Amino acid sequence: MTNMELLFDLVYVFAITQLSTQLEHGVTLRGLLQTAVLFQAVWWAWGYTAWATGWINPERKLVAALMAILMVLSLLMASAIPDAFEHRGLAFAGTYLTMQILRSVFMVWAFGIKQTMGRNYAQLLAWSVIAGLFWIAGALIHDPDTRLAVWALAAVVDLSAPMHGFTLPGVGSRPMSDWSVAGGHLAERYQLVLMIAFGESVLRIGEGFAGSHWSARSDVAFVLGFVVTFALWSLYFLHHAPEGAETMETSEDAAAMGRGAYAYAHEVMVGSVILLAVAVHMAIAHPDEGVGSGFAAVCLGAPALFLLGITLSKHWLGHGRPLPLVVGAALLALLGAVAGFSDRLAELGVAAAVSVVLAIWAQLDGGSADEPSIQIP
Repeated sequence: MTNMELLFDLVYVFAITQLSTQLEHGVTLRGLLQTAVLFQAVWWAWGYTAWATGWINPERKLVAALMAILMVLSLLMASAIPDAFEHRGLAFAGTYLTMQILRSVFMVWAFGIKQTMGRNYAQLLAWSVIAGLFWIAGALIHDPDTRLAVWALAAVVDLSAPMHGFTLPGVGSRPMSDWSVAGGHLAERYQLVLMIAFGESVLRIGEGFAGSHWSARSDVAFVLGFVVTFALWSLYFLHHAPEGAETMETSEDAAAMGRGAYAYAHEVMVGSVILLAVAVHMAIAHPDEGVGSGFAAVCLGAPALFLLGITLSKHWLGHGRPLPLVVGAALLALLGAVAGFSDRLAELGVAAAVSVVLAIWAQLDGGSADEPSIQIP
């Protein structure tokens, strides 16, 4: 990974912070849907850039200039997030669309329309424009609910385009076999952005605790928040990440695997970590407050979605679908839907307990008899 790619990824720390702050101001069904739509645009803007830098050298002068422009646009897009459904909708949609078009135009120019990659990006460009029409149309609508509906449609168009190979009438589709990628490099990029999301979650935990009254229950919420975050982190980085990177490095079908196991499955995981940061921050600030449907959705829904994301990633990498992860996700979803918890602290405790059990299972299941023991003098 180059220093330019690392700097580009760090720009998205701000976007992740903006999304979690936006959601915490309104943990309702509307707030969740709005944040999900905004996150889809942020994720796609980052993801397409991550894939592009697998084919072009980010440290070449022209590419570095492109990356710098994309960083500025990313910051502008993230700055508009808090008011995207009010008076800054056009700023959000406009910067997002500019990024999508500019990147694809550059790639078509770099490869040439006669080359396979040039044609790939020409059709990607066409679908970015199609989705962009809905993004801009939604931004011009003043009613927040109608804007949400139109932007949700735009997000679906964006999300589904790679699934059908950017098919265009009279041209056909671009099969994933035409998108040759360096699998190990792509896996590294997605692992890093997930690490950035976890880093933001840790910052939110510390920020929430620093601003609390340091009561006994806030202290417990702080500890539980860190425990569930660490447990989910270990499930991914100590067990899934190494085997995923190895599979991508050696696979002859890395592009297809990367689309499912990383572009889509990691979107679920990164989004869930953002939800988790919000839940922990709320629990630390008000541990005794009653549990509403909104808090249940983020507190138990976050680890459930994270487990679902790992399960999907394993499935698309050909590593199976571990039953304990599926059971854990289903249990958390069920408890969030039907259980009546006394307060936020109790619900966070359940999320932590399930996450720790699964982390221990992964450690025991992944252990090896040949693994050297630690010698303590």
